[in-house]
Amino acid sequence: MNPAVTAPPTAPAALLDGFSLEMTGKDVAALEEARPGIPDGTRVNITFLAGEDTPARLAAARAVKHLGLVPVPHISARRLGHHRDLAEFLSGLAADGTGEHVLVVGGDPATPEGPYEDALAVLRSGLLPAHGVRHVGITGYPEGHPAIAEDALWTALADKSALLDAQGLTGEIVTQFGFDADTVLDWIAAVRARGVRLPVRVGVPGPAGVRRLMTYATRFGVGTSASIARKYGFSLTHLMGTAGPDRFLRALEAGHDPARHGRVRAHFYTFGGLAATSAWVREFRAAHGTR
Repeated sequence: MNPAVTAPPTAPAALLDGFSLEMTGKDVAALEEARPGIPDGTRVNITFLAGEDTPARLAAARAVKHLGLVPVPHISARRLGHHRDLAEFLSGLAADGTGEHVLVVGGDPATPEGPYEDALAVLRSGLLPAHGVRHVGITGYPEGHPAIAEDALWTALADKSALLDAQGLTGEIVTQFGFDADTVLDWIAAVRARGVRLPVRVGVPGPAGVRRLMTYATRFGVGTSASIARKYGFSLTHLMGTAGPDRFLRALEAGHDPARHGRVRAHFYTFGGLAATSAWVREFRAAHGTR
């Protein structure tokens, strides 16, 4: 089984213990610059973007490993043009020792570019454990998905969790970023009520310009302008400012009940850059008595 990871009552900044970061294949130089401020062994998710090829994706994973961090390459189901594309990518990761941890997503294309219509199809292929994958991240959407019905999201989450268990794989849920801690906590409680026990990494926007945050929120259908401003604590009349996730994380900590929610960690979407996000985490943890 994949039991939820239990934890003691949440202390200040405890959600940042074992936090993870997100980068693109183009961010290797930025990661090298930010590396002195990132704890050894930090998990770094590597996105699977259009316009990249397999060698570039493999090189990014190798760079993360070389820096003493844990690469978590994404696999975008609908961007895979052929069965061999998945097999070649997984074979390359295995050869480099960078494929033990992956995250499987459906991906942006409305129409699949090949045989995999969604993340579940990739999991059902059986290729992940066959190529040495041991831990799989799957996605969660506390505020829903603009193109997928709520019932379908819940069914997919339960099916993916069950399939990981059947294949002997450990896993976790990595959520889309959000701005409303209450909504996130209610969603995690609903996940548990449905019998899904996987640990959860809550998507957190790293510190970034207000205008950029609003742009990403609109793109991914996360809340409305007014609700984001009210919950997150910035002003829509000062779009040139910068906002950090201080208020969001404090609210998440305050409402987190280990008995109800299980183990919860933070996963940072680094809209403002890897260096800025890493520095923010370091300063926040120091201010709250953790390192």
